[in-house]
Amino acid sequence: MKQNIQTLLQPAPLFFHSSMNLFPITPIFSLIILCSIFAVVQGQQPYIGIATTACQQTGNSNSMRGYTCNGVNPSCQAYVTFRAQSLYNSVPSISALLGSDPSQLSEANSVSKDATFETNKLVLVPVNCSCSGNQYYQVNTSYVVQGGDTYFFIANNTFEGLSTCQALQDQNGIPEGELMPGTKLNVPLRCACPSKNQTEQGVKYLLSYLVALGDFVWLIGERFGVNTETILEANTLSSQQPTINPYTTLLVPLQHEPSSNQTSEPSPPPPPPPSSTSGSSSKTWVYAVVGVVGGIALILILFAIFFRTRIKQYLKGNKKKDDSVVVSEGFVAVAIEKPQGKKLEEVSQSLEEIISGISKFFKVYGFKELQSATNDFSPSCCIKGSVYRGVINGDLAAIKMIDGDVSKEIELLTKVNHSNVIRLSGVSFNEGYWYLVYEYAANGSLSDWINIDGKFLNWTQRMQIALDVATGLDYLHSFTSPPHVHKDLKSGNILLDSDFRAKIANFGLARSMEREGEGEQYVMTRHIVGTRGYMAPEYLENGLVSTKLDVYAFGVLMMEMLTGKDVANIYAGGNVNLLDVLSEVLDEEGEDERLREFIDPSLQGNYPVELALFVARMIATCIHQDPTSRPYMHEIVSSMSKALDSSLSWEMSVENTF
Repeated sequence: MKQNIQTLLQPAPLFFHSSMNLFPITPIFSLIILCSIFAVVQGQQPYIGIATTACQQTGNSNSMRGYTCNGVNPSCQAYVTFRAQSLYNSVPSISALLGSDPSQLSEANSVSKDATFETNKLVLVPVNCSCSGNQYYQVNTSYVVQGGDTYFFIANNTFEGLSTCQALQDQNGIPEGELMPGTKLNVPLRCACPSKNQTEQGVKYLLSYLVALGDFVWLIGERFGVNTETILEANTLSSQQPTINPYTTLLVPLQHEPSSNQTSEPSPPPPPPPSSTSGSSSKTWVYAVVGVVGGIALILILFAIFFRTRIKQYLKGNKKKDDSVVVSEGFVAVAIEKPQGKKLEEVSQSLEEIISGISKFFKVYGFKELQSATNDFSPSCCIKGSVYRGVINGDLAAIKMIDGDVSKEIELLTKVNHSNVIRLSGVSFNEGYWYLVYEYAANGSLSDWINIDGKFLNWTQRMQIALDVATGLDYLHSFTSPPHVHKDLKSGNILLDSDFRAKIANFGLARSMEREGEGEQYVMTRHIVGTRGYMAPEYLENGLVSTKLDVYAFGVLMMEMLTGKDVANIYAGGNVNLLDVLSEVLDEEGEDERLREFIDPSLQGNYPVELALFVARMIATCIHQDPTSRPYMHEIVSSMSKALDSSLSWEMSVENTF
């Protein structure tokens, strides 16, 4: 079975060290180092960075297609590294995959010719690197396309970043959509030969090292006995731009052949030594400056997040949360007994400050007001669980009682004002519990209408709800600052007002995504929380977070709306790929018949067939295993707008027929 490793990863910053502390390089510190210590020497090759994940990007910026032919020789002995995986974990299989001589590979790793490596073992692979077309250095190998393969998967999963989408497409000239199983691809692997300057400095080999999570430039240098500055120069990196990304290649200049003892995983290292022993006393003042700068920066950061931190401090209590996958309970919380404990007057001054801060954005209700609105939280007013219906100033409201941290939800909703996002109108605190007052959604949650007998949504209503949800998500992704990912989109968290217009609710798991430049931004977490069946594979398996998580969940949600079934629960416990289920429906032969079996039977054939197929194809793109192949929400909004317009026209034509 193939490894399902997604490669859109967090950058790993470079750190410098003094005898007292470990300091991250700040822009100010970078400037000090640049001006006071050394001027960056132009390197051999530009470091590729996260361009490996930008499969739709064209051109040759950041060495996406390979390292340029600027060495002394047109060909040379070089090395690449590879981490053993399930299908490629032996000398024969790795050498065949990477076009290396098995004898040389076994010798470089001090193992027999038929040896098997343990999973994730770092393997040294000797290769013959040559200049192709006087343009790029590469190792030529081949690969036969398997079912479900994409250029992204082949480059980043099978070859672990030793090739790129752009290099594969350029080498083979086959469009992504025409990549068929059984096709034999030419695969150019990333390698390089030493430049004139490097040769004069005694460099004989360049090693294409696959950066792993937790790697730093200095740590890689220590592994192979190479000075940090030498590696920075070889990759056109500097103290100003020291960031390296996992599953990319970093060139390591070597004066001697690498050995198998350098591939063992080191123990957690101590702080790195200073980058140069000479002149260390003259640099002492630099570290002092860094201490001052770091202290000031820390104070500013702490001040900026004071509000959120104080809320968490007083609301989390002593509860411990498991890091395993948990199922969110959504907008409707579990029933909670009537709270007992301290009264509001006895709450600390710090908590009063927090409530005072909240009052700048939302109305702070007295607890007696909410008691009166809900008839003292009478069971007759209970919507479900700990959510109650109340009447405040003559208007209906939904009042949600929460025992826990509400900081994220409140923080986000201070920034949001959109008709497709549930509106928070006020808060209250009493005896250890928070009460959040929301606008009232008369028709409850979407899950009540697509998974319960006796309730029915027609085709056009479903298209309108889908457009509403897509529009709300697009607002969160593109128009909040910073962008936000909901992370728990599901039918239970979509509320319907009296006109069946959708509103996204429950932002307890939402997180911000700091956007830097163009393209999708990714962060990584080890705390996987959400609802099984809706969680995207790259998040569930590797903790990768991006707006494409919400796109995947939207696809599952749409599949539920189309089928009238609780898709997430039906398939969550098995190994069923939802895309495979849709592929069977979209097979051209017998398409209409399979569609009838697939569509919610309560529609009784009252839907436009061509539009249903259009929506099913859109869902297929949303639940693609590769997040880069999923559309952005603004693209989905455009598609759903067209689908709704066409649905309204179809509905009018049906009415005119009768």
